[in-house]
Amino acid sequence: MTLKVCVLASGSRGNCIYIATATSRILIDAGISGRETIRRLNLLGVSVEEIDAILVGHEHIDHTRGLPALTGRHGLPVYLNRATADAAAGQLSKARSIKIFTNGQSWEIGDLTILPFSVFHDAQDPVGFVVRKGSYIITVVTDLGMPTRLVKERLKGARLVILEANHDPDLLMNGKRPWSLKQRIKSSQGHLSNAAAAALLAEETGNFLTDVFLAHISRDCNRPEYARQVVMKRLRKAGKGGVRVRLTYQDRISEVVEVNDEPFSDSKIRDVVPLARQLGLNF
Repeated sequence: MTLKVCVLASGSRGNCIYIATATSRILIDAGISGRETIRRLNLLGVSVEEIDAILVGHEHIDHTRGLPALTGRHGLPVYLNRATADAAAGQLSKARSIKIFTNGQSWEIGDLTILPFSVFHDAQDPVGFVVRKGSYIITVVTDLGMPTRLVKERLKGARLVILEANHDPDLLMNGKRPWSLKQRIKSSQGHLSNAAAAALLAEETGNFLTDVFLAHISRDCNRPEYARQVVMKRLRKAGKGGVRVRLTYQDRISEVVEVNDEPFSDSKIRDVVPLARQLGLNF
């Protein structure tokens, strides 16, 4: 096994993603309780002591709820940008090791290269992440109101994408939520609809893409299987019908994707090397 990916939780009540190689293990976000994070890691045969770092995309509680236990009691290092650290100060009061990163600058955790990039969402300085191991690139964007040119560039070299498909517009607008919340969700600082996620995956990913996790699926304003159908239909129309589209859940872990970092053919290497360098990732 070169790389293992599992979404431990995804949704408005908590988000947490596990990415591991044979020697490095990270979490992206810690939005469920420390106890529940540990329980779900144990389902994968992983102990919390094996985690090398937590990366935090923004300060909202559904991304930071577990930080006091995981960074305090268990001493896990946490990586986040300065604005997010300031906004999440209460959740970091017990942290033993806080690492401040700069958006757009990559760094390494073991054999993983990490690149944070700015996204549109209603937080202080939210980011998505590119995670690379060898020639295998993962792009994670779980809270995104509008796909900017930068986001589109960060999708192009990905072989696995974790992207939100938050809502169906009709279910959102006909639901019982307050009008102000509906407007927030629909705004450029809110969340992507199924159709917007499908278009982004179909039009902006390259021919490297093999796997997609649909994340942050609303329990009130969406239907998981419908979200997957919308995305799969659009991918097939774009000639990407072989891409595996997987769901994520709030109350349980997702499927586990295990991949080997198989070398690209010469033609694909000519494509992926410039992309990796454009991302600021050594290749």
